[in-house]
Amino acid sequence: MKVISTDKAPAAIGPYSQGIVANGFLFASGQIPIIPKTGELETGDIKAQARQALTNVSALLAVADTDFDHVVKTTCFLADMGDFAAFNEVYAEFFKGTKPARSCVAVKTLPKNVLCEVEIIAAV
Repeated sequence: MKVISTDKAPAAIGPYSQGIVANGFLFASGQIPIIPKTGELETGDIKAQARQALTNVSALLAVADTDFDHVVKTTCFLADMGDFAAFNEVYAEFFKGTKPARSCVAVKTLPKNVLCEVEIIAAV
């Protein structure tokens, strides 16, 4: 196993890694809309928060030498399922080629009370 770490994505705020590469796959921890450069939350609407969360995913993919076209599975967590359509608009900006398998669920509360979190599994 290889630990994936980059300062271009938020640092782990608990006892976990940003990502692990094992058996030809990147297993990335869920990304919330923290701006890595400042450590502050993106406090805009669901579109702004989704864009930042997926930008953070992009940084993890890059350090693992892969990209969105190699993502095989995503799990998306929303604080409000009413944001589903707006979230999907931003999601589609990042997944322009291959469309991975996906689960999308609403949850009661996300870390730091953000509106979304995205985790991925990608081939490397």
